[in-house]
Amino acid sequence: MIISASRRTDIPSFYSEWFVNRVKEGYVLVPNPFNPKQLDKVRLTPDVVDCIVFWTKNPAPMLHKLEALKDFKYYFQFTLNPYGKEIEGNLPSLEQRIDTFKRLADKIGKEKVIWRYDPILTNSQYDTAFHKEAFASIATRLKDHTEKCMIGFIDHYTHVRNAIGQQGINPLSSKEIREMATSFIQTVPRSIHLDACTVKVDLRDMGIPAGMCIDKGLIERIIGSPITTRKDKNQRDICRCIESIDIGTYDTCRNGCIYCYANTGKTKLSRNTLLHDSNSPKLIGFVQDDGVIKGREMKSLRSDPTLF
Repeated sequence: MIISASRRTDIPSFYSEWFVNRVKEGYVLVPNPFNPKQLDKVRLTPDVVDCIVFWTKNPAPMLHKLEALKDFKYYFQFTLNPYGKEIEGNLPSLEQRIDTFKRLADKIGKEKVIWRYDPILTNSQYDTAFHKEAFASIATRLKDHTEKCMIGFIDHYTHVRNAIGQQGINPLSSKEIREMATSFIQTVPRSIHLDACTVKVDLRDMGIPAGMCIDKGLIERIIGSPITTRKDKNQRDICRCIESIDIGTYDTCRNGCIYCYANTGKTKLSRNTLLHDSNSPKLIGFVQDDGVIKGREMKSLRSDPTLF
């Protein structure tokens, strides 16, 4: 099985100690997003976990904890954008994050650190000219530290429209998208393959395929074995990712990005932050007396488990 850690929050940045404790215990309890009293018990053991996919904007707190994952296969989706504090409020400087990216790639291998330039948004400050220059600059600096870049474009989710509207961020036009994509193709180093996240924006005619963030081919390469799997039915139709189990919790990410789909309000985020305990089997709080725990059926996806 593939573990996603996590589309719902930045575990490497804020909850790495908790995650390492969960690996030591060999399991994690994941609340149902629609009924928090229902908990899935998900095993975190190498015999059933084929690969872990980390999603992060700042994995620096996890760099010295990677030894705890020596029995696991994994890779990182590392979002590295050039925005200011008014867009991504609580991140280290771009320089610091580029340095962290390089250190992580040097430590685990550049094929295991995917650069996400995502979401691409525009306003009077971050116009198409800005993105052309910023992308080229970052790409040049990462050319020896990654093999893939995933580009994605902003979604105007209902609960973030007010915040992004205050920054003058409007839906992207097809002209803007294709103008930037053309520049990205021209400036990306040959050592970095360029993919689009989801099929929402079709750039195949320009030579940018729709990729997979949880990527069957990359996972097979990392683990050294074919896997039998299918598209993740829990993701949007436009998503091409293969199936995985996400162990995160919504309303827990403290990166402060105004476009975030995973946080629905500052009140929930503040409350959940106070309820976190790194020794709990749950990311937020402890199991209540009325909680119902169900063991999640898990098995390796390897076509030949004996290769493990």
